[in-house]
Amino acid sequence: MFQKRENKIFNLNKKNRFNYKIILSIFLLVLLLLIISLANQGLANYADRILKRLRNEKPEPVIIYKAEKTIKMLEGWMNADFYQELKNKHFNHWEEEDFLLVAGERRVYDVNKKQNFSRDWSQEFPFLNSKPENLSLEGYLFPDTYRVFASSTPEEVIQRLLNNFATKITEEMVREIKRQGKTLHEIITMASIIEKEAPIFNQTSREDAKIISGIFWNRLNIGMALQSDATLSYIFEDNKPVHSGDELKVDSPYNSYLYRGLPPGPICNPGLIAIEAAIYPIETDYFYFLTPLDGSRVYYAKTYQEHLNNKYKYLK
Repeated sequence: MFQKRENKIFNLNKKNRFNYKIILSIFLLVLLLLIISLANQGLANYADRILKRLRNEKPEPVIIYKAEKTIKMLEGWMNADFYQELKNKHFNHWEEEDFLLVAGERRVYDVNKKQNFSRDWSQEFPFLNSKPENLSLEGYLFPDTYRVFASSTPEEVIQRLLNNFATKITEEMVREIKRQGKTLHEIITMASIIEKEAPIFNQTSREDAKIISGIFWNRLNIGMALQSDATLSYIFEDNKPVHSGDELKVDSPYNSYLYRGLPPGPICNPGLIAIEAAIYPIETDYFYFLTPLDGSRVYYAKTYQEHLNNKYKYLK
């Protein structure tokens, strides 16, 4: 009886080994067929490319996918802010000198000193023709979200932003600017001030931006100083809403308290809402405005005394 049980177990093991061999053989056969298929496909492609070369036909291009990055330029950023964002988060191998050769140097005192651009961008982008050659590309790097190659150079990234700027300035805008007797550079300079001064948070901010634009144009039209603290922040590289004392007397052409008219160039890179506001201001009798720090609303005034009253009421 013991012998029968042992034979039964032996037969079961033998059967299992036989089944295992069958499964293994099937698996190896499938694997072999797959390898042969892939090899034939590769050989076929290779042979096809050789035949096309012999016939002087262009072979199908080999597509090599390159790594990409998502970068952002925010409304109101200066070129220096953009560089720091890219350097810290995306392109730590970039050197500031290389970026400045492409975008130009920020100068708030000796603005007439010639820039050492590595490339004449105005040859490719005619909208830069009204920008003085001695100024950087401040104001013309359009705020947006971009996909760029991880291997991109500063020149390639700047070109993407300038290309985008060119698509945002429509022919109708250009005609309107010309009709007003202004230049695009003047518009972008004004837009950069509006970007910093107006509480632009979303699309509903358009009306306030256009009213504030009208106020600044009103001041220019009567020869009044713009008196924008945003221009002083550009000089001192701060975010102070109000400046006082010696700060108001700093001798820079960007000091809109000391010098009348527009500053030499933009103080930041404005977004589309600010640019449209600069082109299409809402005309009012206002000459002053007050924006509390929370940006909840804007208080307008026709006279300086009314403006002082608003300060007393709303800036307690």
